Amino acid sequence: MNRTLKALSALLTYPTEELKSAAGEISEVLEADTLIPGRIREHLHTLLHEIAADDLYDLQERYVLLFDRTRSLSLHLFEHVHGESRDRGQAMIDLKSQYEQAGLFMNASELPDFLPMFLEYLATRAPKDACEALGQPVHIFGALAERLRKRKSPYEAVFRVLIALAAAKPKDEDISALLQSPDPDATDLAALDAAWEDEPVNFGPGAGDSCKDGLIARVRGAMRPAPGVASPSKPTPRQ
Repeated sequence: MNRTLKALSALLTYPTEELKSAAGEISEVLEADTLIPGRIREHLHTLLHEIAADDLYDLQERYVLLFDRTRSLSLHLFEHVHGESRDRGQAMIDLKSQYEQAGLFMNASELPDFLPMFLEYLATRAPKDACEALGQPVHIFGALAERLRKRKSPYEAVFRVLIALAAAKPKDEDISALLQSPDPDATDLAALDAAWEDEPVNFGPGAGDSCKDGLIARVRGAMRPAPGVASPSKPTPRQ
């Protein structure tokens, strides 16, 4: 379980030569995890094949168009809860504090709600605790998976795995609420600008701080690194 979470964290980071070189090792880790449904594992191998075989600049361009330029596909969890509201800043502070209490410290360019970092953190915890923590933002994973399915992106498989591993499963109404927010094509600059100007996203009954509070409450102490897959390179700043 720990190695699987480390592998999934790596797959969601900005593509680098190091990630391309590690594709075979990541594949072995995921193949050995019996908790991953076979059909989803096949789709993961499609993504791994792309990472290993495709041109690095093509991989990076696709990653940026998906996760950097499209707000509805943001890998920052609190983006889907708070948008740019003031509450997001406090949520960041609280989550960062939880990391630091566990002895985990980030550099100035890192944000604590970045999903690869959160998965890296969960990889240091007991499997039961990690599965429970994954259940907190599981509706976000469901919405991201649906949006990636619509785009026919193999990255969908990563989120299907996270849903499969989570102790709680997403409710259809919560996913539907998230999917009502704008989801423009990354090449439609006007639509992208409009989406970034929208009000913060809310979802499901009792929206607001409940998801944030539940997520933060479950992020507790552990020490990294986890054994197995080496820590992925952090995304490099892009203009």
